[in-house]
Amino acid sequence: MVTALHEGLIGITTLDTEETARMLRTLFGLPLTHTSDARIISPDLSECSPSVYRADAAVLYGARGVKFAVITEVQLQPDDDKHLTWPAYLANLRVRDRCQACLVVICPDRATARWAAQAIETGHPGHTLYPLVIGPDNTPVIMEVAEAIGNIGLAAVAAITHSKDPQIKAILATLVEALDSIDPEKAHRYAEYVTVALTGDAQEEMERLMATDTYLYQGKYAQSLIAEGEAKGVLLVLESRGLTLSESDRERILGCTDTATLERWLQRAALVDSVDKLFS
Repeated sequence: MVTALHEGLIGITTLDTEETARMLRTLFGLPLTHTSDARIISPDLSECSPSVYRADAAVLYGARGVKFAVITEVQLQPDDDKHLTWPAYLANLRVRDRCQACLVVICPDRATARWAAQAIETGHPGHTLYPLVIGPDNTPVIMEVAEAIGNIGLAAVAAITHSKDPQIKAILATLVEALDSIDPEKAHRYAEYVTVALTGDAQEEMERLMATDTYLYQGKYAQSLIAEGEAKGVLLVLESRGLTLSESDRERILGCTDTATLERWLQRAALVDSVDKLFS
């Protein structure tokens, strides 16, 4: 299910690929050295299979010679079907982009993180998949502004994974102060993504900090993220059912910002036998 938390985390990991690479080197030691020419690539990993396999995000580091791809999934609760689809994501991306690839799963709560870190047995001897999991237990509680500035992507994600920490006010204050020291446009996007991903008291505190600082929270932005996620969900259901979509159909769905309309289309997408009927 598409949520603000889900979209906020994906936004953070795709906002600045170099900062994301720094976070992944810090947490997992991944060989992400060719970051200047990194680019967001299609998360649709269905080319090599008649089934639809769509990850949450994918980034390709390196353009020539050595290339390395990172598939990112946000998992909010256990889902054993992912033990079947995650290996397919990796296999299809490796074939499509002809490079090594790894799977990173972000889990904001400990129980889901423990589930996601389980070994996935593929059946082939020596071929066991161990997802690289980002969760509360392996993200640091960042309380030093200099540390947050030096790894702002990790600081943003850690603020979300530690949203229940008793020190969350200090964690968020550190993050907001660090954002003052980076590019203003990028800082604004990080702040928005973190805010929409938080809930309850943590979100209220982030909004308060932003309102008193240079980042003014805009509720409309949160709605736009949710609408974007709903639109992607409509397309995913239609494509998984094998229905033909014209370019104008795609533009109409992705261009819709009314969540009530998108929710209605999402319900219809599972039932209609043509895209035309989706809009009627």
